[in-house]
Formats: sequence, C-alpha cells, structure tokens
Amino acid sequence: MIARRKITGKTERKVIFIMFIGEYTHNLDAKRRIAIPAKFRKELGESAVLTRGLDNCLFIFPKIQWEQLAEKLSFLPIGQQGTRAFIRLLMSGAVEVEFDVLGRILIPDYLKKYADLKKGVVVTGVLNRLEIWDEEKWNGYRANLEKNSDSIAEKLGELGMI
Repeated sequence: MIARRKITGKTERKVIFIMFIGEYTHNLDAKRRIAIPAKFRKELGESAVLTRGLDNCLFIFPKIQWEQLAEKLSFLPIGQQGTRAFIRLLMSGAVEVEFDVLGRILIPDYLKKYADLKKGVVVTGVLNRLEIWDEEKWNGYRANLEKNSDSIAEKLGELGMI
C-alpha cells in the first residue's frame, strides 16, 4: 500500500493507492465460493466490494479504493447516457463481501451469471483492483492480448506511457 497526501488549499486529503499484481487459478465450489489468495487478502482487509467489471469479468475493490472510485463517479455528468450506464453497471451490481476463515468469498448468483463463471476461475491483480474471470474466457482474452501486445504498446507509446 502506498499512501500519498494531496494538499489542495487548506484541506489535506489522503489518497491511498493499493497495487495488486499476479494471476492465480482457483475453483469455484458448489456454493459459489472462491478462495482469494492470501497475498491479496492482506491488502483487502476484512471485507471488500465485489461488482460487475468490464469485459464480463468481476471487479473486487478494497473499500478505500471503492470509496475513491465512487467519489470520482459522483462528479461525472449524469446527463450523458454512457456515464449513467457505466455508473449503473458498477453500482447496481456492487455487494460487500467478507472473507470466511478459509479466505473465501461468496459470489452472488447474479454476478456468477454476469461473468459466466464455471468451475475454473482466475483471480488477477490489476493495479487497484482484482478481477475474477472464468478460466476459459481469461485464457482466450489473454491469448488475444498477448498476440496484439505490440500494437497496444505502440498506442501507449503515442500517449507517452512507455
């Protein structure tokens, strides 16, 4: 966890940045529970926020990151259809999840269906969040990403990112 302070005027605001990295394969049990790797649970704390993600995966945010995202979303113009749709996607699907003694979370049925999760699932660390993917979908997505990595890197280079 990296803590940074952003000072604006007379108010001081603490911005927390948590970075998740890595990829782990697990099984979804018959009760829709999945084990979250201990490495990730340490940063998530006792509970986290699970919601619909993009590309038909699920996002898990630490509470502090979720609150920061929600604050940013609250300032977006709701007069734009795309903005409303994105906020609805994230917020209406959100649920607070707690870890059991084995480090598992329960995935609600509507989120399991959204991500089309079967038995094999992949938990990936992606900067400020985790993503939960159906293993087969993740493998296809990752293969496509790897195949196109040169063109993606070129676009990021044009933006000055690499």
